[in-house]
Amino acid sequence: MSKILIIEDEASIRKVLAEIISDEKDLKAEVEFASDGKQGLSLLEQNQYDVVFCDVKMPGIDGMEVLKRAKESENGAAFIMISAHGTTELAVDAIRLGAYDFLQKPPDINRLLITLRNALDRTELVKETSALRKKVSKKYEMTGTSAALMEVQKIIEKAAPTDARVLIMGPNGSGKELVARALHEKSPRSSKAFIEVNCAAIPPDLIESELFGHEKGSFTSAIKQRQGKFELADGGTIFLDEIGDMSLSAQAKVLRALQEKKITRVGGDQDINVNVRVVAATNKDLRKEIAENRFREDLFHRLGVIVVNVPPLSERKEDIPLLVQRFLDEIAKEQGTKPKAIEKGALKALEKHPWPGNIRELRNVMERLMILGGDPIIIDDINKYL
Repeated sequence: MSKILIIEDEASIRKVLAEIISDEKDLKAEVEFASDGKQGLSLLEQNQYDVVFCDVKMPGIDGMEVLKRAKESENGAAFIMISAHGTTELAVDAIRLGAYDFLQKPPDINRLLITLRNALDRTELVKETSALRKKVSKKYEMTGTSAALMEVQKIIEKAAPTDARVLIMGPNGSGKELVARALHEKSPRSSKAFIEVNCAAIPPDLIESELFGHEKGSFTSAIKQRQGKFELADGGTIFLDEIGDMSLSAQAKVLRALQEKKITRVGGDQDINVNVRVVAATNKDLRKEIAENRFREDLFHRLGVIVVNVPPLSERKEDIPLLVQRFLDEIAKEQGTKPKAIEKGALKALEKHPWPGNIRELRNVMERLMILGGDPIIIDDINKYL
C-alpha cells in the first residue's frame, strides 16, 4: 500500500485532497496529514512516504523550506507542491529544489490524479532501481578478511571518492573486476554508467571503433553513426580490462582521451568532450611490455596514478572458507536448491590446493561439487572432482 502525506494548513484543502485520493480505489493509498511545515518535517523524519502533497504558503516553516530540508536529508518521496498563488518562477524554483511537480489551487482533479499516479510510478521505479543496485553491489562485493585483501580494501576506500585513474594488476581470476566495481560503487559517479571493455576480446581493427565510436561510412560495415564506450560512459566510469592487449594505435588515442578529455570518432573530425573516470586492469607485467615496445610508457604512467595489486588466491588462503560458503549459497540460489554442507576435512583439502585459476577456479569447483558431490561434501568428493 502506498503512503501519502498531505502537508497543508487549511483543513478544508486537506479534506478535499484526501477524498479525491480515497475515491480512487485502485490507488490503495494510506493518507496522513500535517497542519504545518514543522509537523510535516517531523512526520518525514519518522516515516517513509511515497508521495508528499505540500502547500507552499504556510505559517512558520513554508513549503519550499520543507522541500529543501527533505531533499537535503535524501528523502525519497516525490513532492507535489500546491499553491493558490503559483507563478512560473515559483514552479521553476520548486522543480529546481527537487519537486516532482507543481499544482495550482484549487487543483484540477484529472490533472491531480494523473500527476499522483505518475509520481507513484516514479517512486516505485526508484525503489526497484535501488533494490537492483543493492543486489548488483552484493554480487560484486569482495569476500574475505585476510591481510592481503584488507590492504586492497584500504586503497579502494581512499581512492574511490576521487577521480584518480586506477591501474589494477593481478593474475587472471583473482577478482580485478570486483575492485573496479567497488571503485565505481563507492564513488560520486555511482549513479552513472559503469562501462566495461575487454580489450583482449575485441579484434585490433575494431578496438578504436568500440572505444571511440565511428561515423557512418567510415569503413565498409559502418552503415550508421555509432557512439563508442567513452561516450556511453560519460559522467561515469569506463573499465578497460586486459589493457595490456590493446594495440599501440588504440593506446595513443586512449592517451589523448586521458590528457585532453576529448575523443574523436573513427572517420570523424569533430572533438567530443568526455567526462569519464578510467580504471584499467591487466594480468601482464606492463614494465616488461614497455621494454619490448608493446605498451606505451606514457600511457602506463597516465593510467597508474593509483596502482592496486590484487593478490592471487594462494596468498590469501585464509579467505577460502568464507569464499566457499558464499559460493555454496550463491549456486544453491541459482539452482533453486538448498546449500550443501561441507566437512572440515574437505575444506582443509581446498585450502591446500594451489589454485592456479584463483577465485574463478574455486567457484567452478564449488559449482561442480554442488552438482556432483554429496551432502555434506566430503574429502572423497574433493579428491574426485577437484
